[in-house]
Amino acid sequence: MLFHGSMLKWEQFSENPEEVALSTGTIVFIIILAILVAVIIALYFLGKRMQKQQAQQEEQIAKTKQSVTMLIIDKKRMKLKEAGLPQAVIDSTPKYLRRAKLPIVKAKVGPQILNLVADEKIYPLIPVKREVKAMVSGIYIVDVKGSHGQKIETPQKKSTAWSRLVDRVRKAGHAE
Repeated sequence: MLFHGSMLKWEQFSENPEEVALSTGTIVFIIILAILVAVIIALYFLGKRMQKQQAQQEEQIAKTKQSVTMLIIDKKRMKLKEAGLPQAVIDSTPKYLRRAKLPIVKAKVGPQILNLVADEKIYPLIPVKREVKAMVSGIYIVDVKGSHGQKIETPQKKSTAWSRLVDRVRKAGHAE
């Protein structure tokens, strides 16, 4: 006997290879491993499909965007129902996104005051109570530029306690 004390014995392989005794734990492990492989394969194909849909949506947004000058009145993260968007927008939104908070910008475009949805990437760049030139696709703000040659300052990220501690250690190391 080569594998003394294990559940799988060498003699079982050598005498009759069709009858292999596996422990319950080994069978459970193999089943869990098969399920994990199936889930990973399903997520791969689902991710591929979602990527294609996102590319199509980005292409459609790029086709319909137009430049608009607007005065930003306020910006907040709000739930879709509280944002004051048209009912058609709320109805067309998937149910799992209706409770999520979106970056909402209240702006004066011409004589109208509108509630618009901003892109997550540009939301921190939008200045409040300033006039900007924005690329808008429907009610979606895609890009923001300063109006009348003004530049939009990028806000500095708030430093965390850990980053402040690392900065102190670096300064102390350079001071010596």
